[in-house]
Amino acid sequence: MTIKCRKCSTPSIIYQPYSGLHLCKKHFFEDVERKAKLTVRQRYPVKKNDVIAVALSGGKDSSAVLFLMHKIFGERPDIRIVAITIDEGISGYRDFSIDRAKKMTESLGIEHIVTSFKEEYGKTMDEIVAEKKMAENRSGDDKKEAGPCSYCGVLRKQILNKAARDIGATKLAIGHNLDDEAQTIMLNHFRGDVERMVRFSAVNELDGFIIRVKPLRKIPEKEVALYAYLHDLPMELTACPHSFGALRKEVRRLLNSFEVNHPGTKYSLVSGYDTMAPLISQALDVAAMSTCQICGEPCSDTVCQACKMLEKTAIG
Repeated sequence: MTIKCRKCSTPSIIYQPYSGLHLCKKHFFEDVERKAKLTVRQRYPVKKNDVIAVALSGGKDSSAVLFLMHKIFGERPDIRIVAITIDEGISGYRDFSIDRAKKMTESLGIEHIVTSFKEEYGKTMDEIVAEKKMAENRSGDDKKEAGPCSYCGVLRKQILNKAARDIGATKLAIGHNLDDEAQTIMLNHFRGDVERMVRFSAVNELDGFIIRVKPLRKIPEKEVALYAYLHDLPMELTACPHSFGALRKEVRRLLNSFEVNHPGTKYSLVSGYDTMAPLISQALDVAAMSTCQICGEPCSDTVCQACKMLEKTAIG
C-alpha cells in the first residue's frame, strides 16, 4: 500500500516520527528549507553586506549548508558567500572529499578557499596522530589523553576562524545538524563543562571569534542525508581512519536509542538547552576572551587549546 503525503496526494518518501508526518519529495524539500530559513532568521539574522563563510568539508552536512545558503542568499548582490575547506592531511580520506568540494563550488559559482594543517601547523593530521602516539609511549603515562577527534576538532576550528576572519567574514556557517547539537549538549553535561555550554550557545560574536551559524541545527541527520542525496550533493560515505574510540560515538548511540523509543527527544534536548543557556550565562561570570601568548589567536586562557595540544606532540 502506497502511503500518501500528508500535504498532498503524492506518494510520500519519508516519515517523520517526531511530527507524525508523511511527506513527498516536494514537501520534504520545503520542510527542510523552511526549518533552515527560520533558524537563520531567528538566531543569526543576516544583515546587509554580510560576508558569509561556509565551512565545506565535502560531506553531506557541509554540502547541504552551502547549497541552502546559496539558495537563500545567492541572488542578493550585497551578500558574499565564500566556501572554506580545510585539508587536515588524512591520507585516503580527505583527498577525495576536497575534489568533490571543488566541483560543487565551481558548479554553484561560489568562491572557494582551501587551506591545510600542513600550511598552518607544519604537520598533517596523520603526522600529528603518529607523533602523539610516540609522545604517549615515551612518557609511559597511563592517563587517558584526548583522542584524535578532539585534536582534529580543535585545530580545524582555529584554522576555520582564522581563515574566515582573514576574508572579513561576519558569519561562519557550519554543518551541525540536530544530532550533532544534541550530542554536544550531552557531552558538555557529562563533562560538567558549564562554561563551554555557555560559549556553545553564543549567537553573538565573541572577541576575535566569528559567529557560528548553524542552519541545520533543527534538522535530523537522516533528513540532511536524504536532502543531500536527492539533490545529488557531495556525500562522505567512508569513516575517518582516526575516529575510533570517540566518546561522542557512545553518546550518539544513547541518543539514537532514546529517539527510537521516544520520538522528539533530540528536539526536546536542544529546545530545553536553548531556554536554559541564557539563564546560565546570566548566573555565571564567564571569563572574557584574551589572546594566546603563543599564536596570538583569541582564547579564554593564556594559551589556547590548539597550542596546548601541539605542545604535547612536540610540534608547537
